[in-house]
Amino acid sequence: MLSSVFLSATNHLLSQSGWARQRLQPHAGRTARLALAPLGEIDFCIAADGQFAEWAGEGEPEVTLRFALAELPQLLANGLGSAMRHVRIEGNAEFAEALGFVFRHLRWDAEEDLSRLFGDIAAHRIVGSGRKVLDEGKRSMERAGGSLAEYLTEEASVLTPRAFLVPFTQQLIALRDDLARLEKRVTKLERKH
Repeated sequence: MLSSVFLSATNHLLSQSGWARQRLQPHAGRTARLALAPLGEIDFCIAADGQFAEWAGEGEPEVTLRFALAELPQLLANGLGSAMRHVRIEGNAEFAEALGFVFRHLRWDAEEDLSRLFGDIAAHRIVGSGRKVLDEGKRSMERAGGSLAEYLTEEASVLTPRAFLVPFTQQLIALRDDLARLEKRVTKLERKH
């Protein structure tokens, strides 16, 4: 189930992105595994047309992409490009670089899909409205986060304000250095006696 959803969704994105298929075509026949902790693994290979195909072969794949589902909220909020920073890629360097590049830059053209259902003008307006809603949602979350941080530092005194951390850090560094000098003096005195 998970494998077919992943392959269908990714191939839909690849069908909208000719550059991505061209980048993957030289790697036709190569195998990869997407390890989604804790859900499981999806094995796939690159087809001759540059799209993904199911792979159920024996042995280990040439490339493994490890992604923790705990990073899924970041994927939904910031897109695939930012989530790819948290993916650990192992295996054949050339193939891994091609897969990583494609995943980092692959984007869904929602307007293209919606235009088939509602027409070009309506699709353009729907996507524009969706972007405005998402942008406003992000701004609201940033404001709420700032307000929460202010409350926790100023009123509830649960967190230490940043203004206190800088001098404290400097004092801590000075104390560490003083302690290191004192240890050296004690060691010198012990050698003399």
